[in-house]
Amino acid sequence: MDNLIFCLIAQVNLVFGVAGLIWPDKLKPFFGVLMFPWPATYRSIRVNGIVAIGAYVLVLGKLIAVGL
Repeated sequence: MDNLIFCLIAQVNLVFGVAGLIWPDKLKPFFGVLMFPWPATYRSIRVNGIVAIGAYVLVLGKLIAVGL
């Protein structure tokens, strides 16, 4: 059950990462609320998308190495 929740969180992270790279203008209001004290710029949304995809790859590698 713990792995299932962990995988779901990783999938949501991947979805927001890819969406941030494809549609940064549509996600800008969401990131404006999420990153409240700082302004949400296209560069920060793009960097967040790249980091989210990288984190997903690391999580997937960990799950494959452990054997799910």
